[in-house]
Amino acid sequence: MQFGVFSVSDITPDPTTGRAPTEAERIKAMVTIAQKVEEVGLDVFATGEHHNPPFVMSSPTTYLGYVAAKTSTLLLSTATTLITTNDPVKIAEDYAMLQHLADGRVDLMMGRGNTGPVYPWFGKDIRDGIELAVENYALLRQLWREDVVNWEGKFRTPLPQIAEQAAYYGDGFFHNHIFWPAEHTQRMVEFYRRRFEHYGHGAADQAIVGLGGQVFTRKNSQDAVNEFRPYFDDAPVYGHGPSLEEFTSQTPLTVGSPQQVIERTLGFRDYVGDYQRQLFLIDHAGLPLKTVLEQLDILGEEVVPVLRREFAALKPAHVPDAPTHASLVAAAGGAKDSTVYAAADDVTGQSREEVEA
Repeated sequence: MQFGVFSVSDITPDPTTGRAPTEAERIKAMVTIAQKVEEVGLDVFATGEHHNPPFVMSSPTTYLGYVAAKTSTLLLSTATTLITTNDPVKIAEDYAMLQHLADGRVDLMMGRGNTGPVYPWFGKDIRDGIELAVENYALLRQLWREDVVNWEGKFRTPLPQIAEQAAYYGDGFFHNHIFWPAEHTQRMVEFYRRRFEHYGHGAADQAIVGLGGQVFTRKNSQDAVNEFRPYFDDAPVYGHGPSLEEFTSQTPLTVGSPQQVIERTLGFRDYVGDYQRQLFLIDHAGLPLKTVLEQLDILGEEVVPVLRREFAALKPAHVPDAPTHASLVAAAGGAKDSTVYAAADDVTGQSREEVEA
């Protein structure tokens, strides 16, 4: 079981001071948070991809490459790579380069995104969103698995959702699990598991599942509620709507003691089954960096060690571990140089062998 943190990279004013961090401050704070994630013994740090305010993470590869240089064991991931508006060839190149620099510590979560105006900024039409996701996903997988790729792009019959694509290829499925009630998450994960089995990748309960979740914790649960309430109430992500109490009852948001976080997180198994990765959202809503780092200390010292033991004890033997770059390379028969060399350079007309001679 992998545990970690994911960030949506929002710039939100601290409601207790009225001050919002600058973009530079927020970006550097996220580097500090990622380093702290490794320091406290968690496994994964993931960041979203956004191209609109109030978010700063428009270039995940730049950020993750910098973090890779400052960490040694931390698994680095995107919380969403936009498979619709990004060129899949550029995704393949950028993340392959990052993978080399990070010594195999990188993985991707891909999705369509949830901001309609972004599509025309990249020359796309949101009405083509599902078809773009299907085609680009397929091309990206082919680019990463075959030395020579012949591709003719065309829109196909659209599949219903990203969960279907992940199941079709036998890839893992991550549900952000932060704004939705348990029933919605349960339906999505059950659908993915059924389709994973349908496509012959294994039994439904062997599918690779990851979940998000929001937490804010203090030793005393009422202290946690009192401290977090002004941030919740003013947060553009979910504020100005249901009360904190309503939101915590209707979604996975947990505000309370470490034991409450442990019990709530273990309860996720009741509606999604055994799963392989749990990421927590903790650096949102304008929370000061000092507070976020304190949250990481509590997660690393009091919450995640208990969750590791409990999830390991409950996990059936036939449920696989979360895949890593190393495990995927081993399953494919070992690493190899997959560089593709053209028969002749299109400028000089010389073959590679002639140039080396």
